[in-house]
Amino acid sequence: MSAMRAGSTGVVFDESALLALGSGNSLASHFVANTEHGPTRHVYVPALCLAAADGMRKGLAEHVGALPAVEIVELDFAGASTVGALLRDGVEWRLGHAVHLSRPTLDWPDGRHVVTVEPDRYADMPLVRTIRLPQQR
Repeated sequence: MSAMRAGSTGVVFDESALLALGSGNSLASHFVANTEHGPTRHVYVPALCLAAADGMRKGLAEHVGALPAVEIVELDFAGASTVGALLRDGVEWRLGHAVHLSRPTLDWPDGRHVVTVEPDRYADMPLVRTIRLPQQR
């Protein structure tokens, strides 16, 4: 994962945001487009969220994987430990990886916002901030 630079902003797309992006959601597309034009803006996609979204919409993984501005983040040991603990607490696995990436780290001391269509799913999770993505019809 890329280290944060001073003044950088980063967001994490969960599976609902990825599905919205694949459906042409203008705000989701705007996040990605802004990232392409700004070296201090980052869009991170947790691999587990991408797998969940691709399971719901065939071909989405290939589409997202082809976007040069999006960084797909693998599940490392720390992530697997966090997701495992969240699973024991009743959190869905597809949310767990997004939660892990959103929490503060040395590179991201303020954490990263989760971009989602369903922010209520994160309401009881400490240190997780969300950006609501409106559903388009």
